[in-house]
Amino acid sequence: MTGNTEFYASNRTAEVSRKTSETSISIKLNLDGTGKCDIQTGVGFLDHMLNQITCHGLFDLTIKAQGDLDVDCHHTVEDVGLALGEAFSKALGSRKGIVRMGEATVPMDESLAFTCVDLSGRPYCVCKTAWQSETVGSIPVSLIEHFWYSFSVTSGCNLHIRVLEGRDNHHIAEAIFKSAARALLTATRLDPRRAGTVPSTKGALRSQEQSV
Repeated sequence: MTGNTEFYASNRTAEVSRKTSETSISIKLNLDGTGKCDIQTGVGFLDHMLNQITCHGLFDLTIKAQGDLDVDCHHTVEDVGLALGEAFSKALGSRKGIVRMGEATVPMDESLAFTCVDLSGRPYCVCKTAWQSETVGSIPVSLIEHFWYSFSVTSGCNLHIRVLEGRDNHHIAEAIFKSAARALLTATRLDPRRAGTVPSTKGALRSQEQSV
């Protein structure tokens, strides 16, 4: 996970630029959006899944990525996950006033996925899946889990994903991304009752730099 990353933020928005010898990625994120998206990663199935995050999380998201797809899609999927997590962390800022935790269970035909997230600043990811074959779209199924692991590390979130039912890999993946989007929508939401205070009995949430 090497490379130079630059951040720019205003309110609950962020821009991230990540460049390595393997990928070049730029992201714009608005946590308080309406689901607008412009996503071009060069990996069609990844684009489709990222569209689920914007639509069901109501985040405005622009992603432009170029990767070494002549090798395979591994670096692109991983680095998009890292850059997207960084964008969420930057847009959240001090994390004051947020709900912080969220969960969602979402069906997709025969598939059912559950996601629970805690924007604690402490990265941890547990995925328990039920893949039926080794790929989905053009992506090895292991990379779906690796995407969310990468996201959890740079966003500073505790993330648990469970596939409760599923026979079709496309449906399983889509249920995962939709449930993650809905969980993030809840967790990132501002709670006016907190009046800008940090949602922690410690009085502070660990920063990404402390957690990684």
